[in-house]
Amino acid sequence: MNENLFTPFTTPTLLSLPAVVPIILFPTLLFPTSKHLINNRLITIQQNLIQLILKQMMMIHNTKGRTWSLMLMALIIFIATTNLLGLLPHSFTPTAQLSMNLAMAIPLWAGTVITGLRFKTKSSLAHFLPQGTPTLLIPMLVIIESISLFIQPVALAVRLTANITAGHLLMHLIGSAVLALSTINFLATSLTFVLLLLLTILEIAVALIQAYVFTLLVSLYLHDNT
Repeated sequence: MNENLFTPFTTPTLLSLPAVVPIILFPTLLFPTSKHLINNRLITIQQNLIQLILKQMMMIHNTKGRTWSLMLMALIIFIATTNLLGLLPHSFTPTAQLSMNLAMAIPLWAGTVITGLRFKTKSSLAHFLPQGTPTLLIPMLVIIESISLFIQPVALAVRLTANITAGHLLMHLIGSAVLALSTINFLATSLTFVLLLLLTILEIAVALIQAYVFTLLVSLYLHDNT
């Protein structure tokens, strides 16, 4: 293969223009809608899955937190479809870019923190200083809790980026090994190809799980602030 190892992570261009925006908007075309009174099986399955995930997400929230339900469902659907489309050949995964994930994580995290400071000011500020803390440890604990608070969006973005990037690199390496062994040993090629298929199935699961984990953590941050 003539491709560089990091070629799948480079931003694609179309007519010398970045094609990131059309790629990001493309998953929205994959979800069919129906204007009929009775939906078909595909739309029914889609709605049931969304309702099941929404129920799991909103179970721990109060009325104020449930106002975020539409945003959280849009987030998990976007991340899941983007991750899955990135597994297709000659495709691009925006969620493998740290800048993209930070652009999602920072506003959502900031929204939960601002919500907490607005509606639960005393409770939010109390997280910086646990009850019963010795006087000498107060400055140190405030600094530690502040760092842990500001590291939350970075942890969200890095977790998603690392999981998607690691899987794509591993698939790229094993795919290169299959092509290299195809002219040398048929048995080794077959075994490596089976390994590639198993890894592809694992990556499909990781793509869905990481979308759920990212959204669930945002939901937990929201629960702590509402």
